[in-house]
Amino acid sequence: MSLLSEFMQKEQQLKQLQAEMERLQNDERLKAELEFKDKLEALMREFNKSSTDVINLLEPQGGKSAPAKSAAAGGGARRKRKLKIYKNPNTGEVVETRGGNHKTLKAWKDEHGSDTVEGWLVRVES
Repeated sequence: MSLLSEFMQKEQQLKQLQAEMERLQNDERLKAELEFKDKLEALMREFNKSSTDVINLLEPQGGKSAPAKSAAAGGGARRKRKLKIYKNPNTGEVVETRGGNHKTLKAWKDEHGSDTVEGWLVRVES
């Protein structure tokens, strides 16, 4: 890959990341989570408590909660993973996957690196 094409690809990735950051910064759910986190950390400092202290206070069994219900016992099924669609800019090949175990995606990551391939993410669908 020439230096110019690599530069252009990185520039495109940067624009995508900036748009994604803008979208996240305007998301009310993120604002609420950040506000909660800030208030929780202030409260922890006020009472000189660590995150481990808070977890132990909320779950005294050491994080061992009640056993999860199985699907057969009427419990909810695992949430379906989001569909990720990647497009290799070098070959134009498209990969759609709901997990990270896709053969072609693994090969791309081995050849080009995980960060580069993640930059090829076109869109995510529910």
